[in-house]
Amino acid sequence: MSKKHLYLLGLVTLLIFPLPAYFILKHQEGIELKEFLQLNNFKTIPVSYGLLFGITYAFFALVALKADIFDKIPLQIDKIVKDLRLNFTDAIFLSFCAGFGEELLFRSGIQHYLGILITSILFVAIHGYFGIKNIKMSLYGIVVLPFILLISMGFEHFGLWFSICAHFSYDLTLFIAMIQEGKKDQ
Repeated sequence: MSKKHLYLLGLVTLLIFPLPAYFILKHQEGIELKEFLQLNNFKTIPVSYGLLFGITYAFFALVALKADIFDKIPLQIDKIVKDLRLNFTDAIFLSFCAGFGEELLFRSGIQHYLGILITSILFVAIHGYFGIKNIKMSLYGIVVLPFILLISMGFEHFGLWFSICAHFSYDLTLFIAMIQEGKKDQ
C-alpha cells in the first residue's frame, strides 16, 4: 500500500463513512446535519474528557502490548506505519479521519439501532481484532473492546465529540508510539 492509497482510505473514512448513518437518520427521524454532527455539543468538557481518555487508554494499551504474548501477533498497522514511514502530520490526518468518520458511522448511526454492546463488538470485529483463525489477535481485541465500550457509553453521556476526541487521541498516541519505534529500528 502506498501513502497515497492510505490517504485515500482516510478520506473515504472521513467523508463517505458518515453518509449512510446521516441519510438513514435524516430519512427516518428527520435529523438535520447540525444535529447529526452535534455541533451544539462541541464544548470544552466533552472534548477535553475525550482527548484525555483516549491518551490514557492508549498508554494502557501500549503497556499491555508489551506483554510477551503480543510479540508474535503481527498488527497490520505496525507494518504500514513502518513501511510507509509515516510522520507526525500523517498520524494527525489519519487519526482525525478515523476518529471523525468512524465515530459518526458507529456512534451516531449503528449504535442508535444496535445499542452499545453489539455496536462495540461489531466495531472491534470489523477492524480484524476478533477471529477464530488467529486467537492471539483476539487478545488484542480484548484489550481494545473495553475502550470502545467506554467511548460508546461516553457518547450516551457526553455526546459525539467526546467519542471523536477519544478515538482521535487514542489513534494518534498509538501512531506516535509506532513512529518513534520505527525510528529506533532505523
